[in-house]
Amino acid sequence: MQDEIARSISQALRIQLSPQEEKAIARKPTDNPQAYDYYLRGRQFFYQFRKKSFDFARQMFARAIVIDPSYARAFAGVADCCSFIYMYWDSVEDNLNEAEAASRKALELDPELAEAHAASGLAFALRKNYAESQREFERAIRLDPKLFEAFYFYARTSFLQGNLAKAAELYEEAARLNPDDYQVMPLLCSVYHGLGREQEAMESERRGLQLIERHNEIHPDDARALYFGAGMFARVGERERSMSWARRALAIDPEESAILYNVACVFAILGETEEALECLRKSTGLGAFYKSWAAKDPDFDSMRSDPRFQALVS
Repeated sequence: MQDEIARSISQALRIQLSPQEEKAIARKPTDNPQAYDYYLRGRQFFYQFRKKSFDFARQMFARAIVIDPSYARAFAGVADCCSFIYMYWDSVEDNLNEAEAASRKALELDPELAEAHAASGLAFALRKNYAESQREFERAIRLDPKLFEAFYFYARTSFLQGNLAKAAELYEEAARLNPDDYQVMPLLCSVYHGLGREQEAMESERRGLQLIERHNEIHPDDARALYFGAGMFARVGERERSMSWARRALAIDPEESAILYNVACVFAILGETEEALECLRKSTGLGAFYKSWAAKDPDFDSMRSDPRFQALVS
């Protein structure tokens, strides 16, 4: 149906489609609506950013693959889930191996699929093969300059390498592509602070808070929105509201490593060093990835000289 509409519009407007555009219209990710539905559910769970939600997302993508074994996007989704689970919760070799295998399968099924190259780039980054990772992200962006995940994953990888200027550029583009996404702005804000670009940080804080508060009205139990909002409230001087949102996030799941880490960031910004160290200690105990992230995270600048912080990230 989408293919027919696209062709009808181009003909009505007398637009001559390029060979690349004709090829893009002709490509069908899946012919099965049920497989597509499971894929969309998987992406919805994916961006809730909790261990349980990634597990659910992985199951949704797997169901899509059972229905349509040639569904390359679903394999890319599995790869993304395995990469994030490896990063934040379970750094066992099996998760990384599955991320690599699923991204390879996606590329075998559709070598021109931008999502497959983005998934491959993320897996290469986790192997610290940054040169190959960069090539894959750049290929994904060339294939689909509007793919949010390509810019988002690439930005996170650039941040991990300590390249804050590149991370800022990529987060900016991700925010432009999906202006309603509330998650990019807090990450961009932190990068701006790390670069000393305070005016841009203030503007992104204002925009980020608008998005987060709007999201929170609809999803008051979204822990990620709560801890991101807490961090931004802390930076704009709304201490009480920041503490309230941080504690609400912790109450949702006090053993969730992503929540613990980000609440530690909030406490660090507020100058609550003891509470920040306690949350950070718990999060680094649950996922080794947090050590490398904390070592570069500007949110912890106030604690960087503290021997206890240095011991946690060493």
